[in-house]
Order: sequence, then C-alpha cells, then structure tokens
Amino acid sequence: MVAAALSPLVVLAGPTASGKSSLAIQLALACNGEVVSCDSVSVYRGMEIGAAKPTPAERALVPHHLLDVADPDQPCTAGEYSRLAREALASIRARGRLPIVAGGTGLYLRALLEGLFPAPPVDPALRERLRRIAAEQGASWLHRILQRLDPAAADAIHANDVPKAVRAIEVSLAARQPLTRQWQQGRDALVGYRTLHLGLNPPRALLYQRINQRAAAMFDQGLLEETAGLIDRYGAECRALTSLSYAQAAAVLRGELTREQAIAHAQQGHRNYAKRQLTWFRREPAMHWLEGFGTDPHVLQAALGLVAGHLQQP
Repeated sequence: MVAAALSPLVVLAGPTASGKSSLAIQLALACNGEVVSCDSVSVYRGMEIGAAKPTPAERALVPHHLLDVADPDQPCTAGEYSRLAREALASIRARGRLPIVAGGTGLYLRALLEGLFPAPPVDPALRERLRRIAAEQGASWLHRILQRLDPAAADAIHANDVPKAVRAIEVSLAARQPLTRQWQQGRDALVGYRTLHLGLNPPRALLYQRINQRAAAMFDQGLLEETAGLIDRYGAECRALTSLSYAQAAAVLRGELTREQAIAHAQQGHRNYAKRQLTWFRREPAMHWLEGFGTDPHVLQAALGLVAGHLQQP
C-alpha cells in the first residue's frame, strides 16, 4: 500500500512585536496560503488594540483563521484551540491552499502540533487553596511556585495568568511530575502534514525598542476605552483582562496606576514576555531561525526560499 502524501504546513513563531503577522501575510500572498493565528489573546472578540490583531485591511488581503472565535468570558484552552486550529488546517488543505500558522503562544502551538495528554481531574480543594494564595500573596507568588515545580511551563505562562498557573500546578502535583513532562505522554500528535518551522529572531535591542513603541501606541489608540468597554460587558474579573496591556489599562481605570506608569509596566511586561517566548521556541530543534524582523526584506526573501523548497518536497 502506498502511503498518502503529507501536506505542507508552515509554522511561523517568534517573540511579540517581531513582525510575524506581516511576514505571514506576505508568505500567504506569494504561496497561495491562508493564515491561522496562534495567539491566546487574539482568539477573543472585542480585544483588538491590546491584542495587536491584524487590521481589517490586512485581513482582507488573505483569509485569517482563529481570530475572534470566543468571548472574553469563555476561556479558550489549549485543547480547544488545537481542535479549532486542526479544523482550520483541514479546510485550508481541502481548498488546495497552504496553511501558515503564525503566532507566539507556545502552549497553543505545542497543543496543535504535538497534542495534549489526558489531564488529571480537577481537585477543588487544591484549586481553591492556590487561588487564595494568588489573592493574598499576588499572582507572582503563584508563578514562583510553578517555577520551582516546572520551569518550562513557567516560561510559557505569563506571571499574571492565574488560571493557567493554577492548572499547571494542579496537574504537576496530581501526577507527581512536571506538566511539560506529561506533554510527552499519550498525546494525539498532528498527522498528515510535513511542517516547516520558521522562527523570527530580531536584534534584542531593536526588538525592545519596537515593543516599547507598540505598548505606548496601544494607549494612544484607545486601549483605555476598549478596556472600559470590556469591563462593562464582561466584568472586572474576566480572565482575558489579565492579559498584558489590558491588565495595566484596568489598573489605570481603578486608579491604581497613572497612564504613564501603566505604559511603563506594560512595556516591561511585554519585554519579559518576549524573552520567555524566545526561550520557549529555542527549545524547538527543527526551527529555521531568521535573523531580523518579519518586515525586513532579507527576512522575507529567506523565508520565501525556505517555503519554496518545502513545497517542492515530495
């Protein structure tokens, strides 16, 4: 029996503000492709400015998937993302087009490509105790617990993301081994595709400069008003509003930070996040690193060459 041919798939990863969306669009235009977002904030409706989603004009250039698929008060887990993304890949393949997965959420990407393990059941008592620790000691305290239990998971989970940190700690304690080690067991890996992994690696100083500019621009573009509207609709305790930039904007609305302080905190948070993203993606052995931003002409040319070679493989 002749094995079925594998379909080409391109994955474009990298730190925040590195130009992933721009490069993905250019690759899609050149290679008859469609973009599948891999971002844990862009999945939520109404979260436009703080998520730095592609603009309507950019989305009109090529089809985009996995944007605006959930309300902010309906958490989109890695498992749910994987299910929706695999459906998108299948539909793109059925149309004879090239799927390009682009984003910086490492946990989502791992769930999509490698699958998930059968998680242990929730322990309500432990969950409540961990939530109380976060409420009394702060989210960073909980994140330090996770850092001791599972440094790799801590790298992937933002220090302010209490629900994800709680679940990672729960699973690690219940199974008596780190969450990331359990990812290697009993997973339903993506099949039927041969994957080209591309990673953006801009100069660190220039990346941080761009991150600072983007974070400040979000406030100029109306992030405070967007956040206020989300709070009015979904409540101040909405989990999605713990995301970077939204958390700082909410603090301004509560009178806890000035606008200038919030911008500085958001800038620092995004820089720290970029560092964690690079740490996460550098563990990927098959990554082809592109030195520069996704908007750099030489990066586009290098990426096009790699994709062209990938498409020519049998």
